[in-house]
Amino acid sequence: MSISLHRVSIGTYVQILDSITVVLKKGLAHCKKNDVDPNTFLEAQIHPDMLPLTFQITSVVHHSLGAIKGAEASVFSTPVIPELDYEGFQKLIEDTAAELKAYSVESIEALEGGEVQFKMGGQAVGKPFKSEDFILKMSLPNFYFHAATTYDILRLKGVALGKMDFLGSVISF
Repeated sequence: MSISLHRVSIGTYVQILDSITVVLKKGLAHCKKNDVDPNTFLEAQIHPDMLPLTFQITSVVHHSLGAIKGAEASVFSTPVIPELDYEGFQKLIEDTAAELKAYSVESIEALEGGEVQFKMGGQAVGKPFKSEDFILKMSLPNFYFHAATTYDILRLKGVALGKMDFLGSVISF
């Protein structure tokens, strides 16, 4: 049995994006209950040498929808962090999931065999990936890392979250 690129990418991205939506909603509820400005969470970090929540959420989007768009364009570059408030970042996650859900199986399967060049500062880094290798070896590991770090930052800030909040619901496409 083979596993389709659509199932591996879109199915995985949407599951975790939906869970991050729940995590961020719980973060907002925590802030309201404890009279905390949720925007103070945006610059929160796990450690001083790690990037803040704004970067983590941006990277979740970038390594999901951005990865698909990168595979379509054959180039993937570093993200630009938008200037949003907490609720704006929530909406960004929700909009990303909705946009990914709109991709057809055929459009994602058509990416297989293509190439994706990673660029930093406009300069190519390494050799191009095959699209499927880019999704499996670059996009998904980064996506999970930044999603877990988003979860971890909110846990560090006292938000009551559990493992099932991160895993979300198992979905199929």
